Amino acid sequence: MTQTASSTRVAGFSREQRRALTVLCISQTLGGAGMAAGITVGALLAQDLLGSTGLAGLPAALYTAGAAFGAAGLGRVGQRFGRRPGLALGNGIAALGSAGVVAGAAARWPVLLLAALFVYGAGTVTGLLARYAGADLAPPERRGRAAGTVLFAMPLGAVVGPNLTGPTGDLADTWGLPRLTGPFLLAAVAYVAAALVLLVWSRPDQLPPTPPREPGAARTGRPAPGVVTGATVMITAQLVMIAVMTMTPVHMAGHGHTTRAVGLVIALHVGAMFLPSPLSGLLADRIGGRRVAAAAGAVLLGAGLLAGLAPPHSLPLLACALVLLGVGWNLALLGGTAMLTDAAPAENRAAVQGLADVGMSVAGATGGMASGLVMGAGGYPVLAAAAGSLALAVIPAVARGGSRPT
Repeated sequence: MTQTASSTRVAGFSREQRRALTVLCISQTLGGAGMAAGITVGALLAQDLLGSTGLAGLPAALYTAGAAFGAAGLGRVGQRFGRRPGLALGNGIAALGSAGVVAGAAARWPVLLLAALFVYGAGTVTGLLARYAGADLAPPERRGRAAGTVLFAMPLGAVVGPNLTGPTGDLADTWGLPRLTGPFLLAAVAYVAAALVLLVWSRPDQLPPTPPREPGAARTGRPAPGVVTGATVMITAQLVMIAVMTMTPVHMAGHGHTTRAVGLVIALHVGAMFLPSPLSGLLADRIGGRRVAAAAGAVLLGAGLLAGLAPPHSLPLLACALVLLGVGWNLALLGGTAMLTDAAPAENRAAVQGLADVGMSVAGATGGMASGLVMGAGGYPVLAAAAGSLALAVIPAVARGGSRPT
């Protein structure tokens, strides 16, 4: 009996759980390639088709708005039908949006292009929502590690996507399509593959719907404190991160840094956002999501202060600040995810998680819009210091909040 049990469970996961987690990671890697490839040229496509540099930021706004709607909708689908169809649907929506972008650009129809970018954004939020599915697969004491593993898989594909911009552009040109649609061709294929991996290699019982509310169970009418605190941590970190990240390239370019230097700093930042995920998840399991979230507030404060105080011409210090910004965001995401997942009741957990990610999308849009106004009024140092100070508010919020294990 003991020998059989040990043969089917390894490091706290059953064989079926490990298989489902592997499938999630493969799907995430494919989705990461699609997301990065598409985002790389979205603004350039809009600028080319609309003929206005001032409207080049419109794709990012539509992408963010689509992500908010997608998080809410896919969260409800996952709640009712299971994580598997919800994530597969999300990847399918992203593929449809990618194909629509190609069609809109080929036909030079701006309305179709912009609508497709909205749909694309609604699907690409699947990559973040998948962390909750990873947490569902694990026993409570290993949820952080499982969510971190799923997040870690995404940048593996994201590194490949932008590097294929040239070859996919050549392919698009061969087919008589605008060269800039090449990355979206790759995104469409990658997202279809991600959906098929989920549908073919996993079973419905591995990522099932959450159980319904038991008859007679109490309905409080208000979320548990851990839900509110976990969501607050993630939303605040998203706002802070987007605000500083958005304006850093502008700040660097204005002080003579080359495009290559700006690209290096942003690449280091993106790596720091996802690569520490397994360690952040491990910390959430070992010391608790609340302590990890509190550490995130301190790290984000340090990132903001360093970015604001760094000499504008110091590439190493700016790079360190952006790396800290990514690490702080990662700690907040995994810590907040652990708090929210532990506190949310099972019967509506997926829907609650989706709403939390809606808040993150709205916060990202707010941070992106407000960052330009703050920088225009007070400069980059004021923006960075203000964002870091806002992150500090996470610490008392975590100290007051609690979580209710399920």
